[in-house]
Amino acid sequence: MIDPRDMYYCRSAIRHGSLSFYTASRLLPASVRDPALALYAFCRGADDAVDLHDGKVGAVLRLRDRLDDIYAGRPADRPEDRAFAAVVDQFDMPAALPEALLEGFAWDAMERRYDTLSGVTDYAARVAAAVGAMMTVLMGVREANALARACDLGVAMQLTNIARDVGEDARAGRIYLPLDWLDEAGLSPESFLADPLPTPEVRAMIKRLLREADRLYYRAEAGVPALPRRARPGIYAARFVYAGIGGAIERNGHDSMSYRAHTSKSQKVGWLGQSILRTGVSMVMPGSAVLYAPPLTETAFLVEAAAHTTPVGSVWGEGRAGDLVGIFAALEAKSRGSGPLEGDPV
Repeated sequence: MIDPRDMYYCRSAIRHGSLSFYTASRLLPASVRDPALALYAFCRGADDAVDLHDGKVGAVLRLRDRLDDIYAGRPADRPEDRAFAAVVDQFDMPAALPEALLEGFAWDAMERRYDTLSGVTDYAARVAAAVGAMMTVLMGVREANALARACDLGVAMQLTNIARDVGEDARAGRIYLPLDWLDEAGLSPESFLADPLPTPEVRAMIKRLLREADRLYYRAEAGVPALPRRARPGIYAARFVYAGIGGAIERNGHDSMSYRAHTSKSQKVGWLGQSILRTGVSMVMPGSAVLYAPPLTETAFLVEAAAHTTPVGSVWGEGRAGDLVGIFAALEAKSRGSGPLEGDPV
């Protein structure tokens, strides 16, 4: 069980650091809400450790060591690590899921860019769908179709985040839009980053990204009735709150260069109410056949990993370990100043 003092820290961290998730979590039953907040506090803290520091490579390597220690049963003396270790132990969390999240952070440290929408989805699978799969495990659900829809929701939420942050990312020298979309618009990454303006072409790309997110929100919603009844309002809330951010971007004319879209407290309250109503409807209406759609190619490995009932192998020991070993070897070389990483901007 999670130590109450560690749980207090995790709850406070999410309340102040991710109000959208905290709002949605209030509709989860306590048996799921507290482990979910602990999970999210670790993931959010790990993200911040990489994103908010100049030494991104070192931050990722330290996170790898922290994750190793968590799965070895000796978490670092940090409340979020102790809480996540308790979650791993209580729910038999497959190591491949937080491993995928860390791989996404490594890609950020490598300043990787993505040639196609599929590449962006690969990234979203790691930094967001992996969290969706872990959330589903916390609910005691390891059925493949439900896991696939949870991964759809994670990817949709990340695509919404990318659409919201295009301007902010560009000003920081980061780009997550598919490079082939830029090419179609007659833009090079360098020219876009040098002068990130809300041109019609850039707005069209943001609109296109949100359309893909909307498609996945629709697919994800079909999986909510496969979750425990008491957990459904919270997941519907996450779906509506994050889709609402996309609506705010649309109202700004798909200009996320001049504005950072946000939603109001009254809107969030409305979506919470909508989530409760939608749960009631889902209990009396027949389920959607969309539930049985195959997982995205980019998230299939997460579905397979989460469907196991016990952790598979060591954190870096099996499956995709060869790729991960290569990534971390490159990061360690980078940290020693041995040369640029593959994919580094020149």
